[in-house]
Amino acid sequence: MAAETTEIPAKVEDSATSAPPMDIQQARMLFHQYVVEPTKAQFEPTLPPRESYTVNDYNIPVEGGEILVRCLVPVVGDEQETFPVLVYIHGGGMCVGNVELDDYPLRCWCVRNKLSVVIVDYRLAPEHPFPIPINDCHAALRWTASNTSLLKADLSKGFIVGGHSSGGNLSAALAYMARDDPFFEGRRLTGQFLREAGVCHHDVYPDKYKAMFRSIEENKDQLPVTKEKLEQVYKMYNAPPSDPRFSPLLISSHKDLPRAYIQAAGLDVLRDDSVVYAEVLREAGVEVKIDLYPDATHGFHFDSPTISRDVEEGLRWLLNRTS
Repeated sequence: MAAETTEIPAKVEDSATSAPPMDIQQARMLFHQYVVEPTKAQFEPTLPPRESYTVNDYNIPVEGGEILVRCLVPVVGDEQETFPVLVYIHGGGMCVGNVELDDYPLRCWCVRNKLSVVIVDYRLAPEHPFPIPINDCHAALRWTASNTSLLKADLSKGFIVGGHSSGGNLSAALAYMARDDPFFEGRRLTGQFLREAGVCHHDVYPDKYKAMFRSIEENKDQLPVTKEKLEQVYKMYNAPPSDPRFSPLLISSHKDLPRAYIQAAGLDVLRDDSVVYAEVLREAGVEVKIDLYPDATHGFHFDSPTISRDVEEGLRWLLNRTS
């Protein structure tokens, strides 16, 4: 497949991750103009009929405020039918992006796969640095488990957390937080979907796996996300590098985590986070399916129908569906 390296995303990534933080509002405006809106325009022709799903926004309480969650629920002939649920965390380096970024693709996934979806509009850095975004997402995960009737959800059919880029990082952290949280007893996560997720700060790679982390240098100048830009985003997020809520590779045990579907880009600075994490999960006895796209860059999925189809196959695998 062709790698996605266009001028506009590079420009937006540069704006979104460059100092000083006071420019963050402009960066968000540019990200919306050059990434969110084109993505919606691209997927709008593929949207399922409006009567085949519902869309509802809810403001839910979190520590120190409230956040929005957007809920997509399939509409089928049997009003009593229930569905598995995906809690989706958007990307954007924890500093840009919102529920609109993947809204249209998620509507397609919702209808085609009879899957309820909760999109989380967590608060963003630098105004809301670590641990606020991960805590917001944890609260949204709890809200989902407590509001299955609103979602026509049956968690025994599937309870997945997933996201892209920083959303994948947050999802990987949520997977272990939910495993260790007594609140989820009897309603555990059944799957995690990690698309080009960072799972460990490059300053704290474990010695056992350090030699496997080659992409951080091999792809350090590869647009749209270079090593320098990654470090700028990390600075805004301001998480301690070794905190497992930011570097989930470092948790003491990965045993009993939910099965994982992972997508990775060969030319991405974060490529080896995916490769190593897949290996670590397998070593812990976790089922893993990974798709690696050798010629793709970070953000590769926006222009690739093939990769979008792979996502839905991965979701069906997470749900133990054969078709």
